[in-house]
Amino acid sequence: RPPVARGGSEVGVMAAPCPGGVGSVRRLVARGIWRSSPWRATALGRPLPASPGTRRNHQQAWASMSERGRVAVDLGSRKLEISTGKLARFADGCAMVQLGDTSVMVTAVSKTKPTASQFMPLVVDYRQKSAAAGRIPTTYLRRDLGYTDNEILTSRVIDRSIRPLFPSGYFYDTQVICNLLAVDGINDPDILAINGASAALALSDIPWNGPIGAVRVGFVDGEVVINPTRKEMALSTLNLVLAGAPQSQVVMMEAAAENILQQDFCHAVKIGVKHTQQIIQSIQQLASKHGNSKRTPQKSFIPSREIVENARQLASEKIREVFKDFTHDKISRDEAINKIRLETEEQLREKHSDVDSFDIIEAFNMVSKEIFRNIIMNEYVRCDGRDLRSLRNINCEVDLYKPLHGSALFQRGQTQVLCTVTFDSIESSVKTDLITTLISGVKEKNFMLHYEFPPYATNETGKLVGQNRRELGHGALAEKALKSVIPKEFPFTIRVTSEVLESNGSSSMASVCGGSMALMDAGVPISAPVAGVAVGLVTKTNPDNPNSIEDYRLLTDILGIEDYNGDMDFKMAGTSKGITALQADIKIAGLPLKIVMEAVQQASVAKKEILSIMNKVIAKPREKSKENGPVLETVQVPLSKRARFIGPGGYNLRKLQAETGVTVSQIDEETFSVFAPTPNAMHEASELINELCKDDQEQQLEFGAVYTATITEIRDIGVMVKLYSNMTPVLLHNSQLDLRKIKHPTAIGLEVGQQIQVKYFGRDPTDGRMRLSRKVLQSPVTTVVKNLSDKNSIVVGARDSASSSASS
Repeated sequence: RPPVARGGSEVGVMAAPCPGGVGSVRRLVARGIWRSSPWRATALGRPLPASPGTRRNHQQAWASMSERGRVAVDLGSRKLEISTGKLARFADGCAMVQLGDTSVMVTAVSKTKPTASQFMPLVVDYRQKSAAAGRIPTTYLRRDLGYTDNEILTSRVIDRSIRPLFPSGYFYDTQVICNLLAVDGINDPDILAINGASAALALSDIPWNGPIGAVRVGFVDGEVVINPTRKEMALSTLNLVLAGAPQSQVVMMEAAAENILQQDFCHAVKIGVKHTQQIIQSIQQLASKHGNSKRTPQKSFIPSREIVENARQLASEKIREVFKDFTHDKISRDEAINKIRLETEEQLREKHSDVDSFDIIEAFNMVSKEIFRNIIMNEYVRCDGRDLRSLRNINCEVDLYKPLHGSALFQRGQTQVLCTVTFDSIESSVKTDLITTLISGVKEKNFMLHYEFPPYATNETGKLVGQNRRELGHGALAEKALKSVIPKEFPFTIRVTSEVLESNGSSSMASVCGGSMALMDAGVPISAPVAGVAVGLVTKTNPDNPNSIEDYRLLTDILGIEDYNGDMDFKMAGTSKGITALQADIKIAGLPLKIVMEAVQQASVAKKEILSIMNKVIAKPREKSKENGPVLETVQVPLSKRARFIGPGGYNLRKLQAETGVTVSQIDEETFSVFAPTPNAMHEASELINELCKDDQEQQLEFGAVYTATITEIRDIGVMVKLYSNMTPVLLHNSQLDLRKIKHPTAIGLEVGQQIQVKYFGRDPTDGRMRLSRKVLQSPVTTVVKNLSDKNSIVVGARDSASSSASS
């Protein structure tokens, strides 16, 4: 019989009485469990109506364990397996992806109530767990704390792959979490995470126009390799991560290369896109059998046509005049548009008083964006007066400040970047985390580029709280662009800092240009200069099919406003012969391969033009280092002097480094490397090293000979003696004073100033100390006594005659 609630009304047969009564209900509410409790409907006395957008998949997922699904994709000799239905079934979507013994679980959850944000609030968290690699974290608490650079960069790659496929106006908090379950050290988990995110979203009820497929493309011995292993990547001249959409379209690209030729790169992209289609088909197959129907959002944040049309009537001509006025710069253009925005929004609010503020703001944005794009599409001219393929004015300077090891200022239009180069010892190289070391095989790197974007670069204010995700991503891209031209066996750790002083588009590519010039100014023997450029895109789509591109325009060297209003930010860097780095941020659901290939070609032409301008300032690295450049010297320290050089507990070395600023590292038993940031520091360090290693025991003593020693100090463990006046005293231990066992030197009548005879047994091979003994002379064997009157004279003779000859 169905349970009866208060008041006698019957509830559905699925309801159950809450055990414990009202008190249990209160406890459940206090613990936060009440919301999802199966007894909630019973206690309230009524079934809860389903609200719009309510998730309906959890009960179905829990109902049967037989709903597990699995698909496999053949990628050469290996299989990529995608499964669902076993883990994390409370999530809106969950997928397990496995390649070899590397497994990644990806979950997707999206709220059903809209957020207050006026953008798509998507968060992607890619976490590397040490347990997945069979390691314990080396942090103090032995926990996985914070985010590593590799985690942040991988999260950005996943975000850029899936964000373009969310529907317009979907402003609901969405989170994708990628959890590494196992890492075999052979297959990279980042590609699995992208495919897992695609599968999780496709399986969920979250509105998303996927799926996508992702592969890593390598180039080994002239052959394209899909999802190469770690060993294959060590031999590859290309590391391309490519995400593709249905119909052989490209959604995202991220590449680092060793000056790969353009034709080889384009061939690798085509092969990669072909393999992404296999993954997409497998995810579609899995979603059709085990996926959930997409929910209908409560609200889509898209202004009505009436408001957009009113905004167009009020502001279109004024906006067009601003965009056609080529005398405007970034600040004046923004101020003019904002003035029109405020006037238009005020007029729209008077006419549409019942409309949300967001709809009015977004209506103006849509009109402004439409006019901006139409001018480019129809008139082939841009808001600063350039044609579609022209570069902005470029100015370059090097060697700005003498104390710096290397410096360069790169100005392109209103984008200005100051790059500096700093050298330090090899010990200053970056040590990677456990998972990154396991995956890449690289424990440390001696070249790094740090990108800084202060708020004043865009006439804003803000807190300087360290590097954010954007700065980290831009710096990583510029570092990839320059890394391949850095010599492999460079004796110093190189740090390039790129500080953006003014920004109006493509500051990361300006960092590449400025960084290349700063490296040459510092005398780093790079294989070739490197330049970078950003290419934009404006498309015209079919009104009936928004994913179909009818016409398009590619823009060389884009401005910030062209990036904002455009459909793509295609950054490419390289030398005059090839490509070293590439990043494609695509804002629409996919690009045909034709447009991608044209963008590569257009960027290559612009890159060579930029290099020709840079070469007029500095074309090759300086042959001689600067006067204030770093110095690296090798010091040979014999074993006999090593203890004196290092000092007790390393005291002498720490003192040397603290007083002079040098860095000392041991190469082998007798060889030390000394790095000094300036020649003056090396000169000062050399003097201190000579003083430390000064040996006043360099007399050529004869092994087995007997010498007269003078006692200078009595200690509990022995006596300190000198063989000659300007010699540093050495210890003669109690065990070597007499044949008898003694506890203190005074037991045998020894006093300070007394002369005794000792036998010399050479030096200790570990610390170089003299080995002397008085005990062996207790036997009545006749020996030769050698007296040392000073450091530079040795008198040799019989025991009886030696003293008389010395006195005479």
